[in-house]
Amino acid sequence: MEQIIYAVPVLGLIGLGVMAAKSAWVSKQETGDATMNELADHIAKGAMAFLKAEWKVLTYFAIIAGILLAFSGTMVENSHPIIALAFLIGAVFSAVAGYIGMNIATKANVRTTQAARTSLSKALDVSFTGGTVMGLGVAGLAVLGVGSLFIVFYQMFFVSAGATDVTGMEMSTAIEVLAGFSLGAESIALFARVGGGIYTKAADVGADLVGKVEAGIPEDDVRNPATIADNVGDNVGDVAGMGADLFGSYVATILATMVLGQEIKSADNFGGLAPILLPMLIAGMGLIFSIIGTMFVKVKDENGDVQQALNLGNWSSIVLTAVASYPLVMWMLPETMVLRGFEFTPMDVFISIFVGLVVGALMSIITEYYTAMGKGPVNSIVQQSSTGHATNIIGGLAVGMKSTVMPTIVLAAGIIASYSFAGLYGVSIAAAGMMATTAMQLAIDAFGPIADNAGGIAEMSGLPEEVRGRTDVLDAVGNTTAATGKGFAIASAALTALALFAAFVGMAGIDSIDLYKAPVLSALFVGAMIPFIFSALAIAAVGTAAMDMVQEVRRQFKEIPGIMEYKAKPEYEKCVEISTQASIREMIVPGLIALLVPIVVGFGLNGVFESVSSAEILGGLLAGVTVSGVLMGMFQNNAGGAWDNAKKSFEKGVEINGKMEYKGSEPHKASVTGDTVGDPFKDTSGPSMNILIKLMSIVSLVIAPHIAVDGGGHHSDAELLKEQDSKKIEIKAEKADDVISELR
Repeated sequence: MEQIIYAVPVLGLIGLGVMAAKSAWVSKQETGDATMNELADHIAKGAMAFLKAEWKVLTYFAIIAGILLAFSGTMVENSHPIIALAFLIGAVFSAVAGYIGMNIATKANVRTTQAARTSLSKALDVSFTGGTVMGLGVAGLAVLGVGSLFIVFYQMFFVSAGATDVTGMEMSTAIEVLAGFSLGAESIALFARVGGGIYTKAADVGADLVGKVEAGIPEDDVRNPATIADNVGDNVGDVAGMGADLFGSYVATILATMVLGQEIKSADNFGGLAPILLPMLIAGMGLIFSIIGTMFVKVKDENGDVQQALNLGNWSSIVLTAVASYPLVMWMLPETMVLRGFEFTPMDVFISIFVGLVVGALMSIITEYYTAMGKGPVNSIVQQSSTGHATNIIGGLAVGMKSTVMPTIVLAAGIIASYSFAGLYGVSIAAAGMMATTAMQLAIDAFGPIADNAGGIAEMSGLPEEVRGRTDVLDAVGNTTAATGKGFAIASAALTALALFAAFVGMAGIDSIDLYKAPVLSALFVGAMIPFIFSALAIAAVGTAAMDMVQEVRRQFKEIPGIMEYKAKPEYEKCVEISTQASIREMIVPGLIALLVPIVVGFGLNGVFESVSSAEILGGLLAGVTVSGVLMGMFQNNAGGAWDNAKKSFEKGVEINGKMEYKGSEPHKASVTGDTVGDPFKDTSGPSMNILIKLMSIVSLVIAPHIAVDGGGHHSDAELLKEQDSKKIEIKAEKADDVISELR
């Protein structure tokens, strides 16, 4: 029965096989005329230039971090130097996940433009298939990587050691080493997300301020020197960055559930591995159902509802995963299980998975309401644009803050519900259920930047209005799906962080986090502050890089005669270089905050306070980071998305106080200002919040054995009872010795 473990990497390979077939189909599509191909070539070269520059810096980081992990792995009993190898594999897989998305997006963009010359249906097929390649690549690599490494480490630390107790030291070491894979994935994801976000928004803001506001030319006008960098940015931020981001989330969610699963006291189902294998199998199963869900994403004609088609595909994959989870859970798990004193059944676990799927779906629905065109929140920003730039900003901030209420309530209800059924394992398996359809979620998310690039190429190539009209339909929907994808990501991050937090508590050997202790309460406040300083650094980086971009665009308009008359070509590569250098330079400090703060607190405060351990202080810090980071992520993602679609509303035409307002009007100019403010919110700092909270939790989990109280480690309920009995015997023996001494 234990052979089912080999099904996990097989499911990953199936996903990668389908990905390869769809990638080949996209590559065979027509690419259009010479002008379109020239523009697409500029975008592809700029995207690869960024990746090469980023990978060069991250290679140095990965090697140094790997050496430190290998050294630290020799220092404690239940750690191992091979964690360094797992870290490097995770880093490479995360980078490859980003490359897969980048490669297909820069192929699919021009092919979508060409398809839009035929029909909306064909354009959706090409752009969504491109997004599907990315989704299947990320999910397939995650399932293959986690499944294969677990098999290797299981054989190395458990089978070869002759261990029979799945809760013993050998299994703890195997999963603790697997945490290195997640650490590598999340580390690269953070730098990719922050770096990509700085790149794309520096180019976008610079292009908007000089092109649209000062020169009065369209957004993707070929005369704008920053427009190629802007289109490159869509790929490096919303495609490569998002791919690495959700790859890390996927892996961290599976890992958190496995860490808690190996503590469960249960019958010998699948050699006692059932609670550990379940999250991997759910992920693999969700990958297959995501493939099926993509088949439902179709529109018949020009009047087809693209959003409805995407929703149908999404809901299909969610429902199929929920239905198939029931027989899998009932077959695999024993009749009763116990985790840290909480007893539950297979049905409780299934209900927790269902709760996770419902929470993920509700988060997407709520986010769509707050960010979609035509809905109340976006319309309120549109109306407030009529009275100027300041009221537009006020309206957007208010919408972003309001948008945190319902998601937080849904998230809190989901945590309570999943915990009430299956304890901490229920919370973690709920997150695994939510992330099961990541391939579908990412396909929906990634199609947006492809459509955006397609529209840019159509504009710059001077194609007919009907072509740009079709790409605009896809782009408007893509903007909403990007926002819902970020809402989905932050919700899963909250559940995953809670599960990782529980795993850290067990590994560090602490029973609780006592807020009555001053150092712990202080750490809580410091943790809550970190998302603010992290966001500030990311947003400031965008502002600094955007200023450089604005000056370069102004210089070219002034010094290169004939640009505005189409007689001379702008120096696109100069703007690409500015964004590349700025993003690589500015991503380092925010990334180091996430990596180093847990290490400084964990080791720097070890033994400083007699009444509280550094592990407990670090726990307080993680609690603050998680709560503050989740709310900041929701606020920034939704405010930015709402501002963006408020601006797009004017491009279609909206009625304000009985008068139709269009592009170029004063209210439209106010909406451009709001969109410019919202850009770094939704594409740089906001999406980075979910990686920040997970990465800090994973770093804490990795260092937990080194700062553990009384050895730390994982203890089953049976082991705890044995320890208690042993202590009682020792106390009785001491009392007996005292009595004998007195009698003598």
